[in-house]
Amino acid sequence: MKADPFAQVKLLDVCELDSRALQLRHRRAHLPQAAVVAELQASKKTTDDAVRDARVIRDDLERVQKKADADVEAVKTRRKRDQERMDSGAISSAKDLERMQHELATLDRRISVLEDEELEVMEQLEGAQATVTRLEAELAEITEKLAVAIDSVDVETSKIDAELAGVAEERTPALEGIPEDLLALYERLSSKMGVGAAELRARRCGGCNLQLDPAEISRIRGLAADEVVRCEECSRILVRTAESGL
Repeated sequence: MKADPFAQVKLLDVCELDSRALQLRHRRAHLPQAAVVAELQASKKTTDDAVRDARVIRDDLERVQKKADADVEAVKTRRKRDQERMDSGAISSAKDLERMQHELATLDRRISVLEDEELEVMEQLEGAQATVTRLEAELAEITEKLAVAIDSVDVETSKIDAELAGVAEERTPALEGIPEDLLALYERLSSKMGVGAAELRARRCGGCNLQLDPAEISRIRGLAADEVVRCEECSRILVRTAESGL
C-alpha cells in the first residue's frame, strides 16, 4: 500500500487522540469509586438478607409470645372461676371441695410454668428485636454510603464522558487528508490492538516497543517515502519521521 508521507504522519495525530480515548475508557471502566460501590452493594445485600431473617425470627417469637400470653390468661381465668365457685359456697361436699382445692393447686403450678415460659419468650423477643434494630441501623448506614458512592461514580463518569466527547470532536478534523484505504487499514488494526499505528522512533516501534534489527532497518530505508510500512512484530503501521533513525 502507498500513501502520501504527510498523510501517514497525520495518522500519528489520530493515534494520540485514540490513545487518549483508550485511557479514558480504561479509567471509566476501572474507577476506584466503582469498586467501593460494588463492595457496598454486596454488603447491602448481605445486610438486607440478615435483616429479613432477623425479622422472621422476631415475628415468630411475637406469635409465640401472644400464644404464651393467651395460655396464661386462659389458665388464670379458669382458676378464678373455680376459686369464685369455691368461695360462693356452691360446693358443699367435702370430697368435692378437696378435689377443687387439688385442682386449684394444679392450676397454680401450671400458671407458674406458663409464666416462666412466657418470661423466657419475652427475653428472647427482646433480644430478637434488638438484633433487628441493630441490623436496620447498619442497613441504613450502608444505604446512605452507597448513595454517596454512586453519586461519586456518576460525577466522575460524567467528567470522563465529557473528555471523551472532546476527543471525538478533535478526531474528526484530524482524519481529514488521510486516504480511505490507509484509514480503513488503520481502523481494522485498531479494532484488534487498540491503536493501529505507531511512530518509528530511534529504530524502535512505538507500539510494541520492538527494536528493529539492522536488516529490517536497511529494508525500510530503501523503500519509497510513500510506501506504507508495517511492524514485523505487532503489524501496526509504522510511520517514518525525522526521528526514525533511518
